[in-house]
Amino acid sequence: MNEFLVAALYMFTPLDDFEAIRSPLKAYCEERDVRGSLLLAGEGINGTICGPEAGVREVLAHLRSDPRLAGLNHKEAWTHRHVFKRMKVRLKQEIVRLAVDGIDPNEIVGEYVKPEDWNALISDPDVVVIDTRNDYEFAFGTFERALNPKTQSFREFPAWVDREDELQKKPKVAMFCTGGIRCEKATAWMLKNGFEEVYHLEGGILNYLEKVPEADSLWKGECFVFDDRVSVDHQLQPRWGEWIPEEARHIINEDTDYEKSARAEADDEEGEQQIVRAVS
Repeated sequence: MNEFLVAALYMFTPLDDFEAIRSPLKAYCEERDVRGSLLLAGEGINGTICGPEAGVREVLAHLRSDPRLAGLNHKEAWTHRHVFKRMKVRLKQEIVRLAVDGIDPNEIVGEYVKPEDWNALISDPDVVVIDTRNDYEFAFGTFERALNPKTQSFREFPAWVDREDELQKKPKVAMFCTGGIRCEKATAWMLKNGFEEVYHLEGGILNYLEKVPEADSLWKGECFVFDDRVSVDHQLQPRWGEWIPEEARHIINEDTDYEKSARAEADDEEGEQQIVRAVS
C-alpha cells in the first residue's frame, strides 16, 4: 500500500531572508515526519520531500502561506516507504547551480510548453531538442530526438552550447529536465546569449509522465530521481534500482557512499536534490 507522498517542488522567487527561513522550516518538516532535501537561496526554493500524506500537504501549505511562494507548484508520486533518511534544509548561492552571473529566471525565461503540446513541438524538424540533465540521467531514459550534452554537472551546459554546431543550424530550441528547474534556468541563459526562440517543458519530465498517456508518449525508458527510488517508470512508480545503465554505475553502485555522494552533488555540482542511496 502506497502510504507515503513524494513532492518535487521548486520556484524562482526573490527570498532575501532565505537564511532565516532555514531552521523553522526544518523543524516544521521534522515535526510531521517529512524528510527530504530543500535548498534555499536568494533566487528561490528547490527540492523534494517525502512523508505521510497529511504531513507533506501541511508542509506545502506552510510554504505557500508565504506570499512569495503562494504560486509554488509541485509534482506528486507515491511510494510504500520513505525515500529519504532525514530532513535537510540547505542554504545555497543558487537553487540550481549554473555559476553564471546575471542569469535570473525571475526576469527572463523561455516559453513554457504544456505536456499535452510537447510531442508536437519536439516532432518539428526545425526544433533542436536538448536534454539539460547529466549524462547518467540521460542513460536511464530521454525523449526521442533529444541531444545529450554529456555533462557531469549543470555548470558545463553553457560551454556545451557554445561548441554545439547543431544549435547554429535550426532556429528553435526545446529543452527539458526532471522537474523543470534546470531547463528553466537554461532558457534564461540562452535568451541572454542571443537565442530568440526558446521553449521548455512545463513541470519537466515528471509532469509529462503524469499528464501524457504512455500509448501517446515520446518518452523512452525511465526517469532518474535523486532519492532511494533511483528512477520511476511512466506511471511514476519507483524502480528501486532494479535496472541501472552502465553509464550510471559511477554514480550508483553497491559500494557507493551515498551520503557523501549526495553532499558532493549538491554542494559542488547541481545544487539539486540528494542521491541518498540507490541499491539496497
